Amino acid sequence: MDSVLSEDPVALKILIAGGFGVGKTTLVGSISEIKPLRTEEVLSDRGVGVDDLDGVEAKTTTTVAMDFGRITIREGLVVYLFGTPGQERFWFMWDELSYGALGAVVIADTRRLTDCFPSVDYFEQRGTPFVVAVNCFDGAERHTVDDVRIALDLDDDVPVMLCDVRRRASAKEVMITLVEHSLRTLTSAN
Repeated sequence: MDSVLSEDPVALKILIAGGFGVGKTTLVGSISEIKPLRTEEVLSDRGVGVDDLDGVEAKTTTTVAMDFGRITIREGLVVYLFGTPGQERFWFMWDELSYGALGAVVIADTRRLTDCFPSVDYFEQRGTPFVVAVNCFDGAERHTVDDVRIALDLDDDVPVMLCDVRRRASAKEVMITLVEHSLRTLTSAN
């Protein structure tokens, strides 16, 4: 009798986190092979006094649940991307979104660097491997990776990189760095 051996498909889950208006939705859209699922809503009067638009005054929408995208690495190996909402009032969803994640990308905006502290703290407390991707916005002052690492008080083993989340090649480098870091972290833990 002929038997056909097949490998079980493998799905990896990666979270995309960071503050309000940092580029999470843009990153998912720039690298996803499918049209991303987006839960964007127009900013409303309810956000006045709650949403801090300093530095992102032109922002008109916000993610209210999550963004979702997919990357097929090869047959049987797929990466699912889950963009978390950035505003504090939606953080209750993070525990569900992070369940089973291989790791996370924390996107940082140096104009509003403190906005990524909650994401960094969240993943540090849970022992989830993460990288920090500094989104280099047009017109924003540039800082070195070392300066960002010091400002965020990150351990030396946490990768920090500069990127432009609008560019697929840049987003791809962020993902590769995260997967490599996650594998090193998991290997050293065992």
